[in-house]
Amino acid sequence: MPADRLKVDVEGRALELSNLDKVLYPEVGFTKGEVIDYYTRIAAALLPHLTDRPLTRIRFPNGVGEKSFFEKNKPAATPAWVRTETLPAPGSTKGRETIDYVVADDLPTLVWLANLAALELHTPQWKIGEHPDMMVVDLDPGAPAALKQCCEVALLMRDRLAADGVESYPKTSGKKGMQLCCPIAGTQSSDVVSDYAKRIAQELERAHPKLIVSKMAKNLRPGKIFIDWSQNNAAKTTVAPYSLRAQSVPSVSTPLTWDEVSAGAAGKRPSARPYLADEVLKRVEKSGDLLAPLLNGGPKLPT
Repeated sequence: MPADRLKVDVEGRALELSNLDKVLYPEVGFTKGEVIDYYTRIAAALLPHLTDRPLTRIRFPNGVGEKSFFEKNKPAATPAWVRTETLPAPGSTKGRETIDYVVADDLPTLVWLANLAALELHTPQWKIGEHPDMMVVDLDPGAPAALKQCCEVALLMRDRLAADGVESYPKTSGKKGMQLCCPIAGTQSSDVVSDYAKRIAQELERAHPKLIVSKMAKNLRPGKIFIDWSQNNAAKTTVAPYSLRAQSVPSVSTPLTWDEVSAGAAGKRPSARPYLADEVLKRVEKSGDLLAPLLNGGPKLPT
């Protein structure tokens, strides 16, 4: 076997890992081996959020500074034990009628994907064959607005949703913004969920026009937070909690407490910089999965 390949057994599955010393985050020297190690150690918190959801991956075979590609279809030479699901592909840019998605339900699949340099993991708000069981509100800052203003809007959104009996749970995007994740009943279509999120975004925009914008036009965003309600479209995906992001450093889409969001709105952490892989592992070891309530279902949205 070549010196850069290593055979391992992961929960009874035989895997061959390669190029473990390849640097995927050049600015800090973070290697593919460290990516695999991170995903292995975070798996207990991450996998429940991936289970039964078709997975879109963004792969960076030569690191974050080089070319990347989105991958929805299962790659060539996918092991027979990897779960795949054939689903319709409306609007496919490659003219496909269906896509054979990978579903990451277990640790061997997660390690296999990490070995393919699938740094970013994105999922829809629905499980296969079901209506959405989660509503996501994406908070995207238009410079000079930043994560501080995202935290301000997150608090406003939290309180407004709570008035309708909808609980929300915050996380960083791992880049410049935030998302609020809301468990819902899973009995309403994505159109209903998206319409509700749009209505709340427009309501908050009217109440706070200097801080919030609900329209997608980029020329309206400078200095404001765009509440992207369209993430709830059935064809869209959102970065999974605990996924790495392709930044200059190995930042992570990180669950937050509301106390941390309040501190961020006051100009303190988490507005300073993103959380990194090693920090997230320590957070989960200390506090567990802050997004575990997403797995327990929620209310039907008011229409």
